Amino acid sequence: MKTNIIAYLLLAFLTGNIITSCSEEELSDVSIFDESLQSEPNELDKWIEKNYLYAYNIDFKYRMEDIESSLSNNLVPIDYQLAVQMARIIKHVWFEAYDEVGGINFTRQYAPKVIHLIGSRQWNPNGTVTLGYAEGGLKVTLVGGNWLEPDNIPFMNEMYFQTMHHEFSHILHQTKNYPVEYNQLSEGHYSPSGWNNRTNIAQYAPYGFVTAYGSSQPTEDIAEVTACYLTWSQEQWDALEAGTKTDVDGNPVSGGWEIIQQKITIMKNYMKESFGVDMDQLRDAINRRCEEIQHMDLNELPE
Repeated sequence: MKTNIIAYLLLAFLTGNIITSCSEEELSDVSIFDESLQSEPNELDKWIEKNYLYAYNIDFKYRMEDIESSLSNNLVPIDYQLAVQMARIIKHVWFEAYDEVGGINFTRQYAPKVIHLIGSRQWNPNGTVTLGYAEGGLKVTLVGGNWLEPDNIPFMNEMYFQTMHHEFSHILHQTKNYPVEYNQLSEGHYSPSGWNNRTNIAQYAPYGFVTAYGSSQPTEDIAEVTACYLTWSQEQWDALEAGTKTDVDGNPVSGGWEIIQQKITIMKNYMKESFGVDMDQLRDAINRRCEEIQHMDLNELPE
């Protein structure tokens, strides 16, 4: 009995101390769940505001947001300094190239309203890698920013520039349809679920495709033709032409290169007639600007 009384007194004493201790703390009147709170803008934020938001009405997101990303993949944000370089590169090589050839009003009207950068690569269950994607004609996500190599233009073309022009062409196609006769040039050879198994150039080039992914469906086909036309070297086109000459068994075939030329002609006419963009001039501007970034300090954010 005495033991129980002592225990109760001790419990009461400890409880009183806890209550007293808590009551002496000053509680902040600012909720930790206040979504209006924002961090102080850094130099990149200020530069983006001037060069993307004010110039093109584009929201440039380099802080990876779950709601903007694929929730089925393990992804990481882009490194801050690489985000600085990517922001400079995208503006110089992509948007300003279209400004130069199509006019800034063209870029302002058709450019995606959101650019979202992801640092890691996005691997898919079928073993392929997603380099970027466009959503609803409003947002373009670029993946793998932490592998940026500005001095390696062939690598930049493959990993980033080709993706930029591919996704931008999707936005343009959603605005104005490309000619339906394009879809008939390689009809019967598209493979929406098996294109990734076409690892040999002889499995797609003889049928008029510039890449295996282009053989997945017509909309991806014309986007690939557009992107490759703007970024490929002459050596790559020569290799593609050679790849159209034989099938997987080594037998001579014909017609694939002619189909590719027809597709390029349709694409170029579509861009000129629908948007006033000369694709030859645009390709020259892009090539020149790729060379120019080799001599730019991409870590600086000029006024």
